[in-house]
Amino acid sequence: MNVLDYVVLFAAILGIAGYGAWHTRHRSDMAAYWKGVGKTRWTVIGISVMATQASAITFLSTPGQGYDGGLRFVQNYFGLPLALIVVAAIFLPLYRRLNVYTAYEFLGKRFDGRARLLGAALFLLQRGLQAGITIYAPAIVLTTVMGWRLDLTIICTGLVVIAYTVSGGSDAVSVTQKYQFGVIFAGMLAAVIVLIMRLPDALSMGDALRVAGGFDKLDAVDFRFDLSERYNVWSGIIGGVFLSLSYFGTDQSQVQRYLTGPSLRESRLGLMFNALFKIPMQFCILLLGVLLFVFYQFEPAPVYFDTTAWEQAKVEGASDQLTALESAYATAHDERAESIRMWLEAERAGDAVTAEAARSSALAAHERGQAIRTDAIAALQQTNERAKTEDYDYVFITFVLDFLPHGLIGLLIAVFFAAALSSLAAELSALGETTNVDFYRFVFRRVAPERHYVTSSRWLTVFWGVVAIGFALFANQQENLIEAINIVGSLFYGVVLGMFCVAFFVRHVGGWSVFWGAIVSQCLIFVLFFSDVFDFSYLYYNMIGCVGCVLLSIVLQFAIQRAKQQPEA
Repeated sequence: MNVLDYVVLFAAILGIAGYGAWHTRHRSDMAAYWKGVGKTRWTVIGISVMATQASAITFLSTPGQGYDGGLRFVQNYFGLPLALIVVAAIFLPLYRRLNVYTAYEFLGKRFDGRARLLGAALFLLQRGLQAGITIYAPAIVLTTVMGWRLDLTIICTGLVVIAYTVSGGSDAVSVTQKYQFGVIFAGMLAAVIVLIMRLPDALSMGDALRVAGGFDKLDAVDFRFDLSERYNVWSGIIGGVFLSLSYFGTDQSQVQRYLTGPSLRESRLGLMFNALFKIPMQFCILLLGVLLFVFYQFEPAPVYFDTTAWEQAKVEGASDQLTALESAYATAHDERAESIRMWLEAERAGDAVTAEAARSSALAAHERGQAIRTDAIAALQQTNERAKTEDYDYVFITFVLDFLPHGLIGLLIAVFFAAALSSLAAELSALGETTNVDFYRFVFRRVAPERHYVTSSRWLTVFWGVVAIGFALFANQQENLIEAINIVGSLFYGVVLGMFCVAFFVRHVGGWSVFWGAIVSQCLIFVLFFSDVFDFSYLYYNMIGCVGCVLLSIVLQFAIQRAKQQPEA
């Protein structure tokens, strides 16, 4: 990065953060601080809801998903449109009619304080962990780009978000997210244009897609019913519906966004905006990753995309071994590139036999390259035990640093930060509000001036910011980041959704039954997750947690009623 990149980066990030703090500096009553001023249009709600979900992890890690697994990950979102329709039709009207600040207030009104506190506690636990992952993602970028210490990068990122979130509350999040999303759109569009321009001159877009298809990167839909397969149509629709219902319907970081609308219609339109555009957005980001895969079939790629860790391992005594692996990998890459060229020439000439033989040769060279990568990662971990087994989170940022012109590099780094600040601000705002409304105000201080609750909410937001920073400092994610954040959510979302489903649809069940039904269901999810006996996609945890909570609540309520009906001895 040069001076121009730094100017673009800091102008975008500090400008947006400063605007959010200044624009909402006078928020001193509860309604304005927690819900905004009630003038948010549906377009801003839609962008805010999407920006809350689309953190830096989306734009850093999802292209890596596309590079490694192709378009399959898009199936994760197949249940989202249906879930948003249900949220708009059922959840949203109830929240607005009861005029609640948090979704968990509804559980208290429907059941009792115990159910309310449990729902809020489960949200705080999982969202607090996810906030740490949200900070960790852009910290990886800056550590790679600037050579900064990872711990200092995490702390600085967290402090910037805390500053403007605390100053303006929910409204500060909403007014900044539309500008942050503008930076994101401009940066990602620029990256796609540069990537296409950087493809070999003789390679048309049709050729690029043919290469991607030949390596099975365009298989977006898998109809095989296999519970152990993470991403197929069935896990995406069944598990995805439950995941999206819980995330958009019960997660306060999302509920807070659409409750800022001035009317039910505006809030619903904001949700429908996401129902229409979320899947196309994720598809385009995955396609970017697929095109990166094609690009690196012709352009020399590093053996291990976290080049900082790779070079550090060389310095620490593994230079000869790693250099030999680099040489072997480069040979396999050259063989693969030549086979792909022969394959495409044969395709153009209509020679199907030669084309298939060349394609088989390319696939064989690719497998040799992957085997060398496996050996390289094993060698790297002998020097550095904390080295990640998967390095695909670094694919996009490596392309940005190596091939984008200066100025655009700063803009793309700003994209990662804008997405991180946008999502993290919403998370911290929701964590502070939920802790204040559902614990501090409900349990400890029921009567106090509004200014007192705004002040306490600010301090609680700071507290959760510090917690998120602390978790990020100790995190070393071994999985792809976009998967990691979905896995954490899936461990808790289903049970919380089950509590809301009982509240909405099973009127005779009381607070005691739903409380213990949720406790037992959550324990079941933990047993399934940490057990080696059961092997199925994490997306199904959302369905299991929800259905388990509903059924157990009904059974427990039935047992209570039967016990009351038994005559005394």
